[in-house]
Amino acid sequence: MTSNITPETIRTADAVVLSADGHIPLIKRRWAPFEGCWALPGGHIDAGETDLAAAARELAEETGITVPAHEFWQMGAYDEPGRDPRGRYETIAYTATVAEPLTPTPDDDALEARWFPLDDLPELAFDHHRIITDATRGGAGV
Repeated sequence: MTSNITPETIRTADAVVLSADGHIPLIKRRWAPFEGCWALPGGHIDAGETDLAAAARELAEETGITVPAHEFWQMGAYDEPGRDPRGRYETIAYTATVAEPLTPTPDDDALEARWFPLDDLPELAFDHHRIITDATRGGAGV
């Protein structure tokens, strides 16, 4: 007999910030999973916080880059089973465009933060390559 009980889904939010000149800020992760790998700024949604507020907060905490929440738009939800080795995680991705890359200052969960050209991205953690691809072509997550 199979069970229809599913594990609890943990929700996170990711910030995809694009510069007008074709760059994106990424962080080098301080913690497992994917410790030392490049990823989008993002993380867990705090109690009483909206997905949007979490994306803007995580961007500021991990990169020192502040983008007002009203400048983001929701791209979609990414909930493919297995996207996170810790368990059942769903991320809500938000994107915003800035006129020029703002100098990042890594903090919180980030060992390093820097801007990468969209045509020369490093290997990325989780499904962040897919999220960035969707953001740059106007697609949406599932």
